[in-house]
Amino acid sequence: MDYEIFDLGDVTLQSGVTLPSVFLAYKTYGKLNEKKDNVIVYPTAFGDRHVQNEWLIGNGMALDPQKYFIIVPNLLGNGLSSSPSNTPPPFDRANFPQVTIYDNVRLQHRLVTEKFGIQKIALVVGWSMGGIQSFQWGASYPDMVERIAPFAGVARTWPQTYVVLEGMKAPLMAAAHFDSSKLNQLTSADMRAVGRVYAGWGLSQAFYREELYRELGYDSLADFVASVWEDSFMKMDPHNVLAMLWTGQFADISANPSYNGDFDEALKSIKALACVMPGSTDLFCTADDNEYEAKLIPNAVFNPIKSTWGHLAGRGINSADNKFIDDNLKRLLALKII
Repeated sequence: MDYEIFDLGDVTLQSGVTLPSVFLAYKTYGKLNEKKDNVIVYPTAFGDRHVQNEWLIGNGMALDPQKYFIIVPNLLGNGLSSSPSNTPPPFDRANFPQVTIYDNVRLQHRLVTEKFGIQKIALVVGWSMGGIQSFQWGASYPDMVERIAPFAGVARTWPQTYVVLEGMKAPLMAAAHFDSSKLNQLTSADMRAVGRVYAGWGLSQAFYREELYRELGYDSLADFVASVWEDSFMKMDPHNVLAMLWTGQFADISANPSYNGDFDEALKSIKALACVMPGSTDLFCTADDNEYEAKLIPNAVFNPIKSTWGHLAGRGINSADNKFIDDNLKRLLALKII
């Protein structure tokens, strides 16, 4: 096991449900300095675990473990932190309660403060649903978070994004004949169709038109879809996926007692220096949505990743996109906090 566990005890979620014996799986990189001010929090995205974040961590990079203490908390529902697949009855599988982005960040805050005694965070950074969490950190703890850097992640799930996630959920609901009482019968084989649905959204039209999958070693479109999209999704537990899809569909940094649904006010409340990096060809976490959000954050820079890799411009696959993100993070971390 290359990660640690932080036990949170019984937790009452935003939904009002009390989930017993909740835990966060997390991994740290580097050392916490004496002042405890060299902290970077880097939450995971939908379906990802801490290892998928490691492409952005390394000596000489912006997230340099020789300089920073980097904490990567795993999303609730991802199979390592409390999830449908590892929670005992009566909250196992389809009975797992609804968990919000706000819930995730609130528990990550407990990890940071209770486990490590940290009061200031130099940067919260994340891709996709990790990006939403970075926005949430900035809105929930504006005096604690000095910088945020969401990439290919929006501050709320806009209507079209909601529809995309609903489309990913539909094959699993169809496999259960849209009968919620049959959801516990789902298996990993039912995830095959989910991967095929996401294949059309994760990458841009230009990526497919220019056959960029050949750069990854695939000779045909059919081979790419089967080998990448089907295989990767079939490794996921369907109940974990349904839980994370719900979290994604109802993500909104203002959907909590601090802001009572006032989205613009939540954005305006973020004091952190922000570098907002959408993928220029992202089909469902769009640059237009991010541009609206960035304009309302007092200290935000809007800097799209000019890439044909769609949403996956932030996934650590394409070297040019990786360098762009790393360079922007270096500039952000070099800015002095007044």
